[in-house]
Amino acid sequence: MTLDTVGRASSSPDVDQPYADLGLKPDEYARIREILGRRPTSSELAMYSVMWSEHCSYKSSKVHLRQFGDKQPEGGWPQLMVGIGENAGVVDVGDGWAVTFKVESHNHPSYVEPYQGAATGIGGIVRDILSMGARPLAVMDPLRFGPADAPDTRRVLPGVIAGIGGYGNCLGLPTIGGEVVFDPTYAGNPLVNALCIGAMKHEDIHLASAKGVGNLVILYGARTGGDGIGGVSVLASETFDADGPAKRPSVQVGDPFMEKLLIECTLEVLHAGLVEGIQDLGGAGISCATSELASNGEGGMHVHLDRVILRDPTLSPEEILMSESQERMCAIVTPANVEAFMEICRKWEVEAVVIGEVTDSGRLTIDWHGERIVDVPPRTVAHEGPVYERPMQRPAELDTLKADDANALPRPTSAEDLRATFVRMAGTPNLASKKWVTSQYDRYVLGNTVLAQPEDAGMIRIDEESGLGVAASTDCNGRFVRLDPYNGAQLALAEAYRNVAATGARPLAVTNCLNFGSPEDPGVMWTFAEAVRGLADGCLELGIPVTGGNVSFYNSTADTAILPTPVVGVLGVIDDVERRTPMAWATDGEVIYLLGDTDEDFAGSEWAHAEHGHLGGTPPRADLAREKLLADVLIAGSRDGMLTAAHDVADGGVAQALTEMALRSGVGARLWAPETTAPFVFLWSESPGRAVVVVPRSEEMRFTAMCAARGLPAHRIGAVDSGLGADAGYPGEQALEFTDVFSIPLAELRESHESTFPRYFGAALTA
Repeated sequence: MTLDTVGRASSSPDVDQPYADLGLKPDEYARIREILGRRPTSSELAMYSVMWSEHCSYKSSKVHLRQFGDKQPEGGWPQLMVGIGENAGVVDVGDGWAVTFKVESHNHPSYVEPYQGAATGIGGIVRDILSMGARPLAVMDPLRFGPADAPDTRRVLPGVIAGIGGYGNCLGLPTIGGEVVFDPTYAGNPLVNALCIGAMKHEDIHLASAKGVGNLVILYGARTGGDGIGGVSVLASETFDADGPAKRPSVQVGDPFMEKLLIECTLEVLHAGLVEGIQDLGGAGISCATSELASNGEGGMHVHLDRVILRDPTLSPEEILMSESQERMCAIVTPANVEAFMEICRKWEVEAVVIGEVTDSGRLTIDWHGERIVDVPPRTVAHEGPVYERPMQRPAELDTLKADDANALPRPTSAEDLRATFVRMAGTPNLASKKWVTSQYDRYVLGNTVLAQPEDAGMIRIDEESGLGVAASTDCNGRFVRLDPYNGAQLALAEAYRNVAATGARPLAVTNCLNFGSPEDPGVMWTFAEAVRGLADGCLELGIPVTGGNVSFYNSTADTAILPTPVVGVLGVIDDVERRTPMAWATDGEVIYLLGDTDEDFAGSEWAHAEHGHLGGTPPRADLAREKLLADVLIAGSRDGMLTAAHDVADGGVAQALTEMALRSGVGARLWAPETTAPFVFLWSESPGRAVVVVPRSEEMRFTAMCAARGLPAHRIGAVDSGLGADAGYPGEQALEFTDVFSIPLAELRESHESTFPRYFGAALTA
């Protein structure tokens, strides 16, 4: 095949090019020709196709995402050090420490090849954190699958869990939290989102820019291979048909041991002051790294593509540019520092090669064995792609859905039916214990994990001397978002915010992974726009910025879109992790309070979904002022020693909160509903802005006085009691007793709660 050079492209304008096969629209191809003043070379076409893909360019979402930057307090966000636009956001957590965190998607690759798709999702988000100059400290995994009993879920879920555990465990990073949610809409299109947290001192922050004319471009890490050619950049930019993905570009293959070497090597060269700019190679590979570094710096770069070290010597220039092979980084280094940089790479047995230099040409030029194959303005590749204002229309069926009121569904009324529902709900797939999953993860490696799943939020210690730590939680009820996208997105934000506050940490910042169907569907686009608007308004009201995140479109199988799932991750800071609040109660006689108001909120609830397969009605309204008040009480109670346990109330209502607290502790309790609330409503309503807390008797008056002074309702609903078993007819056992209604031994509750995943997926094989 004749090499397609810039000169050849100029002299042969009428050559047919496969732009449609690469995902480009006719008008996009025409615009590339207009930018260049000629047809693109095949290598240029490859670069534009991956960089202008939906996954990389955000061409359908940019106009809406701008709200996250536009809606901010006067004077900006004081805690925000690096915001949207870099590899990950960075916030100031005090004492000279900064924390970076971000969540991204690896949905489509994880359906095609569950193990490698999930594993490389972890690898990619870890490198995003590393490229900011931070040491990665922990990961989280918000996951969504089709029905638990579906054959394809049995194929996908175990592979995804093994991939996350295998990669994260080999890296030596704890997996401290996440979610596993089941819904029919995710069949054929699971959501595999990955979050990473890292920490650094303020002075160690690094950015992705190629500055300093004459500085050299070094590609280091794993060799470039044929895996992942077009990978996530193309695969995540189309809808699966009914039989699966129409295009199956190779899913990236991960090597966690190489990534571990890359982490240590990168941190050493950064701390040695040898790097002027740095970028990881993820989606779009070398195309992304070179164009983004150049456009963020002096505006010019020259690259010798034939210097790239290959695993497969038969790769064409286009394949090298599009390859998304893992465990690779690109650094900008002054000539004087190159040998020192290379020496550190040799120490860590990481291959490195100088592939180019920074120029002031304003162009990104790439040569292949002396022939010019790319000559483009880098900003047009990296930052000036298409921007679409997609047609939007409120879905016509939304009124019908909302009119189907969940509050009209049949409810259990007798004590016997309430008891049976309580046991059954504890074992539904969405509420059941995730121990089958978390047992495959190392949650405590590195020795700084303070709280991990099933706690409300994962928490890690940042500074061993002071005890400074951070907590993080991810949440989203896609049913709420389907019924009311603006309010549903705020409910997701509120739940993650509440989970962090329940541990005693002060919420500080937000990342998000916005998973939706096709942006070419006006109903999906309207839902997306409303959800983004809700998040932006909600963050402004709560006083926490969005630091970055990810948009994942085309999550559809044939004509069926997933539930709109804007996963929200909230990060919080705690001055001393010794003062954290766990979820498990422990001491006999301590009193149990429900904070907040309980209404008849069953639309989109887990009870309606699990017991009736129902989705309809109007979900509860997010009251963010109440969420802030509740968080203040939870944080103050933790700080001042007034709480020994706390647990937010969300999916499954108070019943699920009490189940998890009791089973976490192994200790029973005597419980009752407030006089104004019917037992069924008390147990399974999903009214937001609530938490169950446990208070020592010695602190009860002080705590209730604080709640009263702040105007937060506090209802006494029980007391910890380890001696109930015999009284309830279960001698020698712990029990939950709901006074004058029913009692349940914890052994029976645990059997229901912990048997679900093994029943569906078999014995867990630890990675």
